[in-house]
Amino acid sequence: MTTDTPTTGEEPGAFDLARDAAPGLPLTLVERWRASGRTAADARRLLGAHVTTGYSVVSDSAGLTRLSRSLGLLEVLALIDGPKRVLHAYGIGVGGRAMGVWAADNAQLFHPATTDAGTLLSALLRAQDEIGRTCGIRVGIGVHHGDYYDLDGGLYGAEADAVEHLVENHTEGGEIVVTEAVAERLPAGHGFVLRRKDGHGFVLRRKDAHDGQARLLGAVYRVLDGPRAGDAATDGGWYPIPYPAAFYEDLLRFDPRDAGSAAALAAKHLRERTVVLAERGEPGAAADVPEVALLTGLDLSARMREIGLRLLPAEGAVEVKVAGPLAIYLFDDPGAAVPFALELRAALAEAGMTCRIGLDSGPVLSGRTPDGGRDVAGAPVNQASKMAQDLAAPGVVCLSEAVAAQAGLGGFTCVQHTVSGVDLTFYQG
Repeated sequence: MTTDTPTTGEEPGAFDLARDAAPGLPLTLVERWRASGRTAADARRLLGAHVTTGYSVVSDSAGLTRLSRSLGLLEVLALIDGPKRVLHAYGIGVGGRAMGVWAADNAQLFHPATTDAGTLLSALLRAQDEIGRTCGIRVGIGVHHGDYYDLDGGLYGAEADAVEHLVENHTEGGEIVVTEAVAERLPAGHGFVLRRKDGHGFVLRRKDAHDGQARLLGAVYRVLDGPRAGDAATDGGWYPIPYPAAFYEDLLRFDPRDAGSAAALAAKHLRERTVVLAERGEPGAAADVPEVALLTGLDLSARMREIGLRLLPAEGAVEVKVAGPLAIYLFDDPGAAVPFALELRAALAEAGMTCRIGLDSGPVLSGRTPDGGRDVAGAPVNQASKMAQDLAAPGVVCLSEAVAAQAGLGGFTCVQHTVSGVDLTFYQG
């Protein structure tokens, strides 16, 4: 079923799901963990082969919530594409490697420890200049030098989580922040102007990132000025796009000012679907050893994926992805999506996992990405996320008004919430 281009803006918080720059599940590692004794020594042994040291560069947009209230899906996708293309070009130009899939408005690059810190910051300053000059939205960028686990194209571990949290929650548009470990690697007389993020040093603990374990990034500094790189940008090809290649080629030619172009692109690529978004809860007792906590979380995500695939109908439904605690599915028929959500909740509870699930219907963009995975974008994803991740209690299934109208109700109660000044009405049970 094709649809006209959406005329309403996205919900507040749109395009901002957790772990947006997300890789696939490292299933081989999970199987090895399951076959081990699951001790701290086992965890360190298994993860030891995946340790990498270097710079994690993470970006997040600023002001997107306000802009997305007045823009449709295609306009927003075009808006957030620009900064990602610029950052990718300058990052690759100084030896960086794109990590994960750059879904939503986030991006992540890894630079090896041999990278000169001054060269990296000069490239990022030039990238911010270019973003400010050519793009309709600004981004905050954070840089940390540390140790990570490189698992199937994604960075994991305490320091990876901490720098992502830093950028998403403590940066502004156009800003570059660096941690103490980066500042220490700048040579004497480097020429960069750094100012501590606050008067006494910015300390970020892992518990701030919902982890429960204490881990410090140290002081954080704003890069106010400094030498700019020359034309360090390179044509490194596409960044890891979360879209089908055919759509992205059309998006690069898309003119947001042309209403006919928007309608044609929507008719070609958007389809009415029902989104089921499930978020599992964290284990009741957090592991004392970070390596054990990491592998336990991956194991739970893999079990969640196995359960979802077992329950998924053979036709008319597809798993989009499982990333961290999130699982997303697409259904052709909302009438089949609701029983699946209820069965998934029951099966996860039987396996010892609580979850919160949101369902919404509407036009979405979805399909195979160039790396062989799947992804999805659209207002239904944002609505399902808002209900499940922000408003629902553990164990609750939430249906939007669109799903409730098409699927029928039984045992669900109508509720209303106001989020970021927007009234939301949905059904929960």
